[in-house]
Formats: sequence, structure tokens, C-alpha cells
Amino acid sequence: MPDNQKNITRRDFIVTGARLGGLSVATAGMGFWLKNRSAKPEESIAVSMKDRIVIPSDPNLPEMVIAKGGDPRAMVKRALLELGGINRFIASGDIVVIKPNMAWDRTPEQAANTNPGAVAAVVELCKQAGASQVIVTDVSCHEPRRCYQRSGIAEAASAAGAKIIFPEKHKFHELAINGQVLTEWPLFEPFLYADKVINMPIAKHHNLTGVTLGMKNWFGVLGGKRNQLHQKINESITDLAELMKPTLTILDGFRVLQRNGPTGGNVVDVRLNNTIIASTDPVAVDSYAASAFFGLSPMQVKFVNLAHERKLGNMYFDEVRSKHIEV
Repeated sequence: MPDNQKNITRRDFIVTGARLGGLSVATAGMGFWLKNRSAKPEESIAVSMKDRIVIPSDPNLPEMVIAKGGDPRAMVKRALLELGGINRFIASGDIVVIKPNMAWDRTPEQAANTNPGAVAAVVELCKQAGASQVIVTDVSCHEPRRCYQRSGIAEAASAAGAKIIFPEKHKFHELAINGQVLTEWPLFEPFLYADKVINMPIAKHHNLTGVTLGMKNWFGVLGGKRNQLHQKINESITDLAELMKPTLTILDGFRVLQRNGPTGGNVVDVRLNNTIIASTDPVAVDSYAASAFFGLSPMQVKFVNLAHERKLGNMYFDEVRSKHIEV
């Protein structure tokens, strides 16, 4: 096993926590309680997600790759190769959850959901790396089965070898989260038991935050009445980013919804940008995409500022080791 895979995995830590019974595992800013719906308080499990990122930085490799080209699959594969290859991130036996945006009952051409070819490419790479299971899932805003089907993601990911999981009520667990706004919320089960999580958002306009990019995509791990979080949406996004630190962020900028987001629906609002951005820095990805696709500086995107202040990444993307490639 490579040295960078010897760290404890999420699944191992959850199992260890279960064996410890009611023992609280405290980690500043990252600990939370997984509450089983039980009358017996001793059945609550102490869980820490502090060790969810296990990939060490490599000064010889870029932290962000910006790929331009005409084929989302090819761009994804080349971008990950430039980051060091999929085996740098995925180990044999890993359970991997890929989190695209599948929130809307829209076609790929309407650019409200992540490109299905890009998602399929990541599934294929994870399977090649020896992942025991690759799950593709999202907590959709529109009816999930319609979203999964019409986005093209369910079909493409399934054909590539992924397991598709729909959000069902019994698959959510109430969490007490140590966030500034998010204190307790139901979270979708697959994200608790994954060894690795890959965030695959699409870049688009958003009527509340100006833009929705990688960190906003974490709203799709929550159940409950998510619109209650809209009053402090930027702080909520940052709380989720702190909780859900991904192994990788792969942002779809192939088609970009420039107006009337996040739902969209009219192809005249879509611009073809032919770009995929892959990075180990979730803040740099969002900052770069906000600038490249929407002409916004980091200071104009509040959740990017907040995430930078919490040291979740670097909003000054020109300070991040980057590589631009043509595919």
C-alpha cells in the first residue's frame, strides 16, 4: 500500500467509533455526533471526520489543473493524470462517493447539472484504480428519479460501473454539526461511510449567491428543509465546506449557465466554455471559476472569502500551483 494511503480512512474511523460506544472523539471544528434514531442514548456513535483528507501535498505536482478542449471525458482524464494520476487519490478497496450536481430535471444542454460524460470518466478511473464500490448520488431539488434520468448522469455512470443511490428518507441521519450556522441537520448516509469523496459540481449562476460552484454543491448532501438555510446561505456553505472536505474537486465548466440559475431551462442562457478544472484546493477552484467564467474577484464571492478565512483553501488562485492544458 502506498504511504499516502496508510492513514485511517473514514469508514475505519466510523467502525472504530462504533466499537468505542458512547466515547466522544473531539476534534476542534470537525467533530460531530451521528445520532441513531434510538431510545437508547448509549447507541449514539461518536464520529470524527478530521482525517477525511489523506492525500499529502506534493510540491512537484500542480494543485490545480485547468483543461480546455471539446470532450469532457478526455479533459477529466487528462486533468487527473496531470494531478498525479487517479492512484494518487484512490486506493484498492476504497468505497468512493462521487457527488455531481443532479438537482434539476434538466438535460445536459441546459447546463443545470454536471456533464454526464465527465462523471462517467471519473467512475471509470476509480474502478481502474481498484475501488471496491463507486457510488454516484445527490439529494435532488426536483423529483430525484426524473433528475437522475434526464440529466443523463444515472445512465452514463451506471454504464461505467457505478452504483446509483437515490435519496430515500430512511437513508438520512440527524447530525449535530459544529458549524457557525449549521448546528443539527439530517445528512445523507453514503457520505458517512465513504473512504473517499469526489465533488463534481457544475459552474453556474445562482440567484442568491451570485454563483454556485464546488462548495455550494454540498447542499446536496443534506435532507430536511434546506431553504431554511438561505437567510445565511454563505455561512451555511462554508460550514458544509468545512465538514465535507473532499478528496478532489472536479468542476464542470464545459457548459456554463450564465443567467437564471440555479435551475435554468433556456439554452440561450448557456455559454460553451469547454473547460474542466480539477484541484485538491476546493477554495482555489471556486475562486478561479468565479473569475474565469463570471468575471468576479474572490472578494466579490462571500462564501469564497469565508472559506479562505477558515483556512479551507486559498482564494488567491494565482498563488496556487496551477497548470493549463489543451486536450
